[in-house]
Amino acid sequence: MQGLRALAALMVVVHHAQNEAAILAARTGTEFVPRHGLPWPAGVDIFFVISGFIIVHAAGPLYGRPGARGRFVAHRIARLVPLYWLVTGLYLALGLAMPALLSGEGGAPDLARSLASFLFWPMARPDGAVLPLYGLGWTLNYEMAFYALFAVGLGLSRRGAVAWLVGALALVVLAGRWLPAPPVPLAFWSDPIVLEFALGAGLGLLRAEGLRLPAPARAALAASGLFGLAAAPTEPALRLLAWGLPAAVLVAAAVLGRDRPEIRPGERADTARGDWTAYALAAAERLGDASYALYLLHPFVLRAVREGLLRTGLVPLLGPWESLVLMVALTLPAALLAHHFVERPLTRLVRRRLDPAGTRKSVVTPGR
Repeated sequence: MQGLRALAALMVVVHHAQNEAAILAARTGTEFVPRHGLPWPAGVDIFFVISGFIIVHAAGPLYGRPGARGRFVAHRIARLVPLYWLVTGLYLALGLAMPALLSGEGGAPDLARSLASFLFWPMARPDGAVLPLYGLGWTLNYEMAFYALFAVGLGLSRRGAVAWLVGALALVVLAGRWLPAPPVPLAFWSDPIVLEFALGAGLGLLRAEGLRLPAPARAALAASGLFGLAAAPTEPALRLLAWGLPAAVLVAAAVLGRDRPEIRPGERADTARGDWTAYALAAAERLGDASYALYLLHPFVLRAVREGLLRTGLVPLLGPWESLVLMVALTLPAALLAHHFVERPLTRLVRRRLDPAGTRKSVVTPGR
């Protein structure tokens, strides 16, 4: 699972890095043609399916329990809000100090847009795009709506909660289609992409009900999921089918195996695997842990490296593709450092404030 989260985050990074490399090529008069081995934005779809699975799977101790809703919401706020608010505040400060940074990205922020962004409320920009102040936050507007719906069903059993969630998401999608002129928030939330949470929730229920697949079947699922993404159009008419279903197949391959002990950094793998496999799994786990920081912070790193390459005159020497590799590579240590020194301490601090009676370890593991 952690490896899949790392892959999803890296897909989004590569997507944005190709945009930055195209800017480098345009400014230096070199040729750059983006490559689409995978639909790189589909990393978000993988994240949404993972979120649906993680929440249903890890909320086991909460179903039907008194106070479950409050504790769930507290843990979700502690997990997602602090770093996002910090990044949004940084973006706002940079935009106010250097308005040119916001050119072509919705214009200068106003109070209403800023508040909506911090409160995860969908609001249209002056150019008509329904995006928060920090554009990447559009996915979190969906995540928070999903958490709110799921929290309502926590008074039920796991099966009841999943049934409620799937039904509620389907009704939201249908309402957005039936109403002739739905308000902006409903039009945003009723995008069929929200059903990817339902796909993940279904996988969480299947695992809870005891479904396990042998290794060959999971390998076949993983291969078919990757092939489905590789064969999908880069701009699909219906994202849920073109990207969401292959993403769900990939997540199924990751989560429907037998339980086994995790290999943690510093631990030795068995001799049949060899140490290199242990190190690879440990690296994937660490990057998966830092996937939320990687997702939120990578635009800052990409743009900083792009400007550094331009001002030092290194782009003609490196070329756009080598510059792209460098930009992507430098996002990784930045994300790992931010996760260790910023994200984790903030999460612990806010969780202690919102849920002082809770245990040290959250009953709901990160959805990102």
